[in-house]
Amino acid sequence: MLDQYNQQQPYLLALDSIIFGFDGENLKVLLVKRGLEDKTWSLMGGWLQPNEGLEQAAARILFDLTGLTNVYLEQLYAFGEPHRDPIVRTISVAYFSLVKIDDYETKISGTFQARWFSIYDLPPLLFDHGDMVELAIKRLRYKAAQHPVGFELLPEKFTIPQLKKLYDAIYNTEFDKRNFSRKILSTDLLIKLDEKQKGFSKRGAYFYQVDMSKYRAITNSFLNFIPNSELGL
Repeated sequence: MLDQYNQQQPYLLALDSIIFGFDGENLKVLLVKRGLEDKTWSLMGGWLQPNEGLEQAAARILFDLTGLTNVYLEQLYAFGEPHRDPIVRTISVAYFSLVKIDDYETKISGTFQARWFSIYDLPPLLFDHGDMVELAIKRLRYKAAQHPVGFELLPEKFTIPQLKKLYDAIYNTEFDKRNFSRKILSTDLLIKLDEKQKGFSKRGAYFYQVDMSKYRAITNSFLNFIPNSELGL
């Protein structure tokens, strides 16, 4: 049995993190620059350490870049084409996460040259990182249509128009205002606050918060949050 192990070629195992954020207008992904002169950007990545599990390593890499913990983190896919890394055979397990940009901005250190890019205007990316981002966007769209994961990208209190802008950005479309509002409110996941957003209209829009007890209870349920008919699927 030991001889069978010894006959195998060892490979490196990396983890790459697709970190999504929303700035109120655009869905963005956080990238790091590859060297001072290089125009290529990449996802934040790292190596699996001897005493780590995959989830633990992914959370560590996310924390190293953002300083954030307890954020939405989900395994995406394993990328293992033989020549994806021209230096040495490397398998990469990709994770995607959803962070609140305001939280990130207040906690980030200056260690990495990190920058937010719109998912629709990405620079040249290292290796197969473009494929990773593309797959992560598809997964996010699927999840956001079936589950209320979009709330992970919003501040603690938000308006329905702000929530609609987020979903418009995720799907790169323009949802009907009335239908969207009716669908969202019908989930019974939002708590209406007495406070209004000022400065955007005469009447102002009420702020809402997520009912976290209900949110946690249905996280693994399928709500058909955004019907396929509205996505043209």
